[in-house]
Amino acid sequence: MYAQLTYFNPRTPAEVAADEFAARERIVPLMHDFDVRAYVLRRDDGSQVIVTLADSEQILLDAQKAIINSKLLPGEDPALLAGADRVEIYPVVAMYPEGE
Repeated sequence: MYAQLTYFNPRTPAEVAADEFAARERIVPLMHDFDVRAYVLRRDDGSQVIVTLADSEQILLDAQKAIINSKLLPGEDPALLAGADRVEIYPVVAMYPEGE
């Protein structure tokens, strides 16, 4: 199993709203083609970390490529969608409690 951590620095409410729209309308539908599970963690200042889990690193890379190559929907403002500040992929070496 592999985990991808996608970091976003603090963002304005407009940037967070644009991100939520993009996720709901464009990105999450794309992810149905990949065997991934994602958890979105966000602070009040708009900073965010997305933890995405998949069985292989290649699945994560393919999902990244699909998102990057997706066309913006009508009404999406690229100025509000700056993209991630950092993306890291790690092999998962342990899970606690074990067996769950």
